[in-house]
Amino acid sequence: MKMITALVALTLFVPAFASAEDMRPVRTVPQVNLNRYMGKWFEISSFPQSFQKGCTKTTATYSLRSDGKVDVLNQCIVNGKLKNAKGVAYAADNTNAKLRVSFFWPFYGNYWVVDLGRNYEFAVVGAPGRDYLWILSRTPRMSKRVYEGILQRLHEQQFDLSKLQMTGEVL
Repeated sequence: MKMITALVALTLFVPAFASAEDMRPVRTVPQVNLNRYMGKWFEISSFPQSFQKGCTKTTATYSLRSDGKVDVLNQCIVNGKLKNAKGVAYAADNTNAKLRVSFFWPFYGNYWVVDLGRNYEFAVVGAPGRDYLWILSRTPRMSKRVYEGILQRLHEQQFDLSKLQMTGEVL
């Protein structure tokens, strides 16, 4: 009986290890033009995070500073009141697709642009561990066709789309 239990346990755990090893590294877009990226973005969907609990109508506004860093202003409505989070980001590589962002110095997190519209009409931000994901749009609404294309590319990048929560509108 112990042998059967051990074999069943091994059968259950081996696929988990195999799938972790099969994960390819997250790919970013080849290049981000920070000047074009600046401005206001509307959250369309995201992986739920404790720091966004209760948020609706979430936006992120980016402003390029003279020192090359980026001021970040995240806003949302919680219980009818505007909530702000201010931070700063800097490019972690020369593509500007990998940024490091901090809302509480000296702690920084990864902010990787993993998909981006040709005209900067949408952006998808994730992290190398696939534990963060935001789908952003320049407008509060995104077309269903564009959204489904994004989901397909995220699936190819092995993001767990079952965790994705709609926070904006897809038409």
